[in-house]
Amino acid sequence: MTDFATLDATAQAELVRDGDLSPLELVDAAITRVEKCNPELNAVIHPLFERGHTTARKPLEGPFAGVPIVVKDLDGELAGAPLHLGNELLKQIGHVGTEDSYLFARLEQAGFVVIGKTNTPEFGLQATTEPHAYGPTRNPWDTDHSTGGSSGGSAAAVASGMVPVAHAGDGGGSIRIPASECGLVGLKPTRGRTSLGPHEGESWNGLVARHVVTRSVRDCAAVLDAVSGEMPGDPYTAPPPARPFLAEVGTPPGRLRIGLRTTAPAAMAEVDEECVVAAEEAARMLEALGHSVEPASPAALEETELLELFVNVLATNTLVDVEELARIVGRPITAEDVEPGTWALAEMGRSVTALAYAQTLQTAQAWTRRVLQWWHGGSFDLLLTPTLGAPPARLGFLNPTDGDPFLATARQTPYAAFTAAFNVTGQPAISLPLYHSASGLPIGVQLVAAACREDVLLRVAAQLEAAHPWAERRPPVFAA
Repeated sequence: MTDFATLDATAQAELVRDGDLSPLELVDAAITRVEKCNPELNAVIHPLFERGHTTARKPLEGPFAGVPIVVKDLDGELAGAPLHLGNELLKQIGHVGTEDSYLFARLEQAGFVVIGKTNTPEFGLQATTEPHAYGPTRNPWDTDHSTGGSSGGSAAAVASGMVPVAHAGDGGGSIRIPASECGLVGLKPTRGRTSLGPHEGESWNGLVARHVVTRSVRDCAAVLDAVSGEMPGDPYTAPPPARPFLAEVGTPPGRLRIGLRTTAPAAMAEVDEECVVAAEEAARMLEALGHSVEPASPAALEETELLELFVNVLATNTLVDVEELARIVGRPITAEDVEPGTWALAEMGRSVTALAYAQTLQTAQAWTRRVLQWWHGGSFDLLLTPTLGAPPARLGFLNPTDGDPFLATARQTPYAAFTAAFNVTGQPAISLPLYHSASGLPIGVQLVAAACREDVLLRVAAQLEAAHPWAERRPPVFAA
């Protein structure tokens, strides 16, 4: 009998398409896996099993007809489903979504069947998934450790085999960080590649991009084909690809020139030796595949503006989130209504003047141009880095419940040091599960391409996957 937990979404869809099983059978099998693993991992906080059954009984079309998926309790609404954003107050009032986001609608149009919503830190603000409202999501590779954030619930669900693919969003690394910590493929697409509508034109002033976490490169590419493209009212959109992204999987990338960087941008954090080794090992893999790899990176990554401009955008948008929470509940929000770190960021946001904010955005745009010149000069095709500056942290370290509310932000800096820069620039970047620490925890490596060049990333990612496959690796907590 086929063990569906070991199959990626493409393989599961083929079973339905070939008539070997029905969507309902595939969905029931996934629900069984969630019920088996979720009590230990706390990845799925809102089971939507009846919704999944109802959808699976309908005629389904699309490339992923019948394939079960979970979506993050953030980054868009699902009509009639809980929408708590990791916040205790929204949990208490039972807040629900009123209209499907364009991304969720496109996932369902592609045939995916939503069976649950996953855990996320409050408002997606942390590089770990430990909201006070729902408790921590545990890493299936070691349940004492974090899954990363903010898409940590989604990553745990995929890594443990509950579902083959899960929705994720990335404002400073929130796709790539959990992908790295859970041993998955995590692509942050180009800014504007996927629509954030209808509720948002852009999120965090363009820092946020949305996609999925997967176990295979082909799933990553095929889902991007399904969800990308302009929707009415989008303020901007990435240019369409020359051909489907799935067609890039298996296409030889040619000989590429790749820069390697293992020190954190702007020296904002020390980098753990195991993360350095992971990137250096990936460099050797790429050289063995015929590519040229040498120490090199954009000079602008040495500049110190990055941290200040990122914090200004994060703080002001956290204040926006807190004010939106006030609108939903119909009263002013106090420090007791949100987590200490959230309140501290919102208060910081109040101190950012309109002038400072406008200057922040101008600085970000000018800095982006300086970074991208490295790719547009024609010398380099990709940048290779560790995805993270540290291996997965123990639970409780990154979101302490007591003490200085800024302690969490400070401790999380190594986890976003390599990822956040490319949210500012809007470039596509992918984390690949090519390495494990001495203690057995996954450590990802990041490849960054020029703007709008997901095609190059997917070709190289597929080449690495074929040469150094990771599909057979299984964490100790796995649904098979």
